[in-house]
Amino acid sequence: MDLSQTAQTPDPQALGLMHFLAQTDAVGGTLLAVLLLMSVITWALFINKIIAQWRTSGRSRRFLSAFTRAGDNLNDVAAALDTAEPFSRVTQRTLDAAQLVATQSPAMRDELLARSIRRAIAEESHRSESGLTVLASIGSTAPFIGLFGTVWGVYHALVSIGLSGQGTLDKVAGPVGEALIMTALGLAVAIPAVLGYNYLVRRNRTQLATLDSHAHDLQLMILTGRSLRAAA
Repeated sequence: MDLSQTAQTPDPQALGLMHFLAQTDAVGGTLLAVLLLMSVITWALFINKIIAQWRTSGRSRRFLSAFTRAGDNLNDVAAALDTAEPFSRVTQRTLDAAQLVATQSPAMRDELLARSIRRAIAEESHRSESGLTVLASIGSTAPFIGLFGTVWGVYHALVSIGLSGQGTLDKVAGPVGEALIMTALGLAVAIPAVLGYNYLVRRNRTQLATLDSHAHDLQLMILTGRSLRAAA
């Protein structure tokens, strides 16, 4: 009697991720490979962005400190430029534009200089947003890929159960539960991608706001010969 009950009871150790991987077909394997690739891309992009921002922020702090010490002296500002960080690149573009429009009327010079600053900031915004579209796409599509894998797994599980003629709860719950692993994997890929995307977007917006303030301070220095601090 005990041996019969043991034979009819599914072994919990036989179910799970490894059993699901062993029983999956080509479609399920492809979906798993896609989710794995998405996860690798997500973490690689996020870590690369964090390291790049950390290095750039140090250079930016040094340049802004030199910019503050320079006061009204544009030569000292030009000497402190570091083209490996965004504030220096915007400053360089602005100084170059100031030389080109030096012979224009004050109103025209102000308009052309402001246009050059806007273009430089837009380029830095585009540079900082590179790769974020990939994170957003992964965060939005990974759950659906996992859900598709679950639907595919449930379909095959129900077909196998129907062919075997054993529709009891213990025969249905195991395969269906294993199919839900794909949904969990999809969420495990999507959640870090969404969190990483939101974090990087927030940091980029903060940096661009500071960059815009710096550009207008530089514009005031060029047009009036005085820094914002001196004017205040």
